[in-house]
Amino acid sequence: MRPRANLSRIGRMSESPIQEQDLRALEIRVEELIRACAHLKDENKTLRADLEKLSAERDRLVKNHAAARVRVESLIERLKAIEAAS
Repeated sequence: MRPRANLSRIGRMSESPIQEQDLRALEIRVEELIRACAHLKDENKTLRADLEKLSAERDRLVKNHAAARVRVESLIERLKAIEAAS
């Protein structure tokens, strides 16, 4: 019978130990990513609010444009009627 190899020890031997500086670098990178995520969330919130404002303004302008079109068309019809009457 063959003795069984201690697989956990063999696995550890093939891996390099994690250095303190590697852990610190990883910690710094994770902190940077957390800050970037928070910044992007804030930016997204601001952009969504801006989009909502701009959409409301666009709706208002579309209504004003439609009302102006109706008034201009009405004036044109009145001018045609005046011209035809003379």
